[in-house]
Amino acid sequence: MGIGDKLKNAAEGAKGKVKEATGDATDNQDLQAEGEMDQTKADLKQAGEKAKDAFDKR
Repeated sequence: MGIGDKLKNAAEGAKGKVKEATGDATDNQDLQAEGEMDQTKADLKQAGEKAKDAFDKR
């Protein structure tokens, strides 16, 4: 996994956390759900990249 991909995934996850927290603080369920979805996408991308790395090391 390239460092650029790692940074993008981390940024997407952080953005999702901010959205979720903002949605929670303002009682905006749509924004909160969007933040949770962003975090999930970032986690899935990271898992996929880690799997690629593990396969490449063989």
